[in-house]
Amino acid sequence: MAADRPIVVGTDGSPSALQAVSWAAKEAALRNAPLTVLTTMLRPGVYGAPVGLPANFFEEEELEAKKRLARAAEVAADAVPGHSLEIHTVLGTETPAGELVERSKTARMVVVGANRQGIIERMFLGSVSSAVATHAHCPVAVIHGLPDTDITALAGPVVVGVDGSAHTEPAIAMAFEEAELRHTELVAVHAWSDVNIPFAFEDGDPVWMQIVKDETAQLSESLVGHAEKCPGVTIRPVVVMDQPAHSLREQAENAQLLVVGSRGRGGFASMLLGSTTRTLMNSVNRPLLIVR
Repeated sequence: MAADRPIVVGTDGSPSALQAVSWAAKEAALRNAPLTVLTTMLRPGVYGAPVGLPANFFEEEELEAKKRLARAAEVAADAVPGHSLEIHTVLGTETPAGELVERSKTARMVVVGANRQGIIERMFLGSVSSAVATHAHCPVAVIHGLPDTDITALAGPVVVGVDGSAHTEPAIAMAFEEAELRHTELVAVHAWSDVNIPFAFEDGDPVWMQIVKDETAQLSESLVGHAEKCPGVTIRPVVVMDQPAHSLREQAENAQLLVVGSRGRGGFASMLLGSTTRTLMNSVNRPLLIVR
C-alpha cells in the first residue's frame, strides 16, 4: 500500500548526513510514513574493498556501522518529539548509491546528505547524492549541511521551478503537496528562456510587458489544476526572463524547500538530470527535492 511506502535516508555518520536524517524524519512525520535509515559497510570481495585486510577490520566496520545506525535512529526520534515515528534501520553491504537506488524502487522518497566526508564516501568513487538523484526511481531530497542550523525548523515558502513542459508536472504536484503539508506559501518561478539573453528590456517596454503577460498566463495554466486540488495553498507567481537556476537559487535563499523536475523542457531523453537541476544540486543552500 502507498501508505506503507517509507521515506528512506542514507547516513554515514557525518554532520550533513545526520541533518538529512532529521529532515527525513520530519518529512516522514508530516506524511505519517515509516522511516528507513540505511548505512553501508565494506565486506570482503566487494569492488573497492582493499585486498588483504584482516578479518577483524570488517568486524570493526560492522560495529561502527551499527553505531551509526543507532545514532541516526536517536537523531530521527529527537527530530519529531511527541510523534510515534516508525523507524527501521538497515545495514547494507553494497555501495551506498547502489543500496539507496535499489531501495528507491519501493520508497516514496529517498533523502541524502551532501558534502559527506566519511570513509564510505572516500572508498567508493563518485558522489552519492549525484548518483542517487540521477538513477533513483522516486523523488530524491538532497540536504546540504547547514552548520548551527536546525534543519527541521527552517521557515519560509516552498519554491518550485515551472518551465511549462510535461517534465515539471510531477514536480508541481509535489510542491503543492509539500506546501499544503507545511502550511506555507508556494512560490512558482517561471523563466521563459533557458538561454541567457544578452540584453535587458527597459521598464515599461511594450514587448517585455506583452511577454510577461503571455508567460504569466502560461504559468497560471500550469498551476490551475494543481491549485484546485490544494485550495488552501497561497501561490506567488514569479516570471523572469532567463537564468532559471539563478532565479530559483535566489528565491530559495529564504525558503524551507526547493522543488524541481529532474529534466527540463530542453533535456534529451538520455539526460536523466537537466543542467538547471545539476547546477542547483551544487549551489543551493536549502533542501532540494528532485522529482522525476
